[in-house]
Amino acid sequence: MANKASKGFNTTDIPLEFMLLTGEVSEAFDAWRKKKSDLGEEIADIMIYLFGLAKMLNVDLENELVAKIEKNRERKYVRKNGTLVKEEN
Repeated sequence: MANKASKGFNTTDIPLEFMLLTGEVSEAFDAWRKKKSDLGEEIADIMIYLFGLAKMLNVDLENELVAKIEKNRERKYVRKNGTLVKEEN
């Protein structure tokens, strides 16, 4: 985050950061679709924006990730039309 701020990048506008993150996801998809060699770099950009957004929102991403993995582990899934979906209670 300090690197972003020192270079003059956004560190306060939450909606803008979500849109920039979406743009990075689009770039990664494009790199994958076109079999570009910079796919890994584009995925790294997604992570940088995601970590920055979490910091801006005061979200402890590590704790949230651990909690979400545990929640998903306990979740039951069923296959509908060939796709796994969350089982309704």
